[in-house]
Amino acid sequence: MTALLLASMSGYGIHLLYTAGLLGWSGIGPAPFSPTTTKKRLTSSEWMTQAGLGSVAASEFVLAVSSMFLLGALIALALFGSALPMLAGGIFAASFPIAAYRQRRRNRLAIAQDAWPRMIEELRLLTSSVGRSLPQALFEVGATGPEIMRPAFSAAQREWMLTTDFEKTLGVLRELLADPTCDATCETLLIAHELGGTGIDRRLADLAQDRRDDVAYRKDVRARQSGVRFARRFVLLVPLGMAAAGLAVGNGRSAYTTPIGQLAVLSALVMMAACWRWAGRMLRLPTEDRVFGR
Repeated sequence: MTALLLASMSGYGIHLLYTAGLLGWSGIGPAPFSPTTTKKRLTSSEWMTQAGLGSVAASEFVLAVSSMFLLGALIALALFGSALPMLAGGIFAASFPIAAYRQRRRNRLAIAQDAWPRMIEELRLLTSSVGRSLPQALFEVGATGPEIMRPAFSAAQREWMLTTDFEKTLGVLRELLADPTCDATCETLLIAHELGGTGIDRRLADLAQDRRDDVAYRKDVRARQSGVRFARRFVLLVPLGMAAAGLAVGNGRSAYTTPIGQLAVLSALVMMAACWRWAGRMLRLPTEDRVFGR
């Protein structure tokens, strides 16, 4: 146990020296932190809306997490035959639904980020060249947008038909999409609708170009990260495969039930989970704050 602790501390010390010397990182954390990059935390309702799960009850979410905890605990118990690895395996498996919902949220945001430049450009053309009113142009663009975004535009159109209040209509759209680009676009349209003027064409053109640049940057980064993401999954599977293979070698299963074996398995599971989360945080792309959405 002492040797394991010393080895872990030595490895972390080497990491701190390496990142401080070559990358210029400071502090004792595994990754750099800057107060200027602190993000506002999303509320649970906004997070679930962005994941396309706005209608999912909290009880259903808890049930999914509990089911995965039970499944992971049973698998760990079958492999290692002891309580501590069973508990660690259950906790690790319980994070899978959360990770799946996060991935679904990222996919939905990526689809919206890819679609907004084209939609903003169409909106600019409809309001300037074709002569559509702002509400009509907005609903026409939404009707041809991505499938996952159309229900939000349909709900906003119903609100407009009932109230003819453009501010409330845009509020419905913001709430259902929960997207920073949607917030900026709606704010631009609202100001143009209330104040009038001819600057809407230039503002929408600038916003569309900014979104195109952002989409190109994100696509390039995702392409560069594809190999790293594959390696991250592969490294997770190798220790689990080796643990399963160890059951068939000699008295491997009985070794897992000894106090030292339980401690070793628990330490390995904790390190796997920590490295998995750490790698995921380092691969995470920066997200925009909803400046106009609050």
